[in-house]
Amino acid sequence: MNPTLKLILTILQVLCAVVLVAIVTMQSGKTSGLGSTVSGSAETFLSRNKGASLDAKLSRATKWVAGVFMLLTLVLNLI
Repeated sequence: MNPTLKLILTILQVLCAVVLVAIVTMQSGKTSGLGSTVSGSAETFLSRNKGASLDAKLSRATKWVAGVFMLLTLVLNLI
């Protein structure tokens, strides 16, 4: 295979890994909602607009970037 293509894919994979680490680091922990479940789950503004929150967007971005990372890993392994 062309070594230039392998180099480009490796650079893309490293950039993808850095972006993935940054996105996961920016997300809030899952334990932040534990207090509301113990005290009672009242319907709040955040629970109604869960799909539009920053954490939801970061979660979707994590899934996409992780998928691209896995695809790049598979392609680089097959080359």
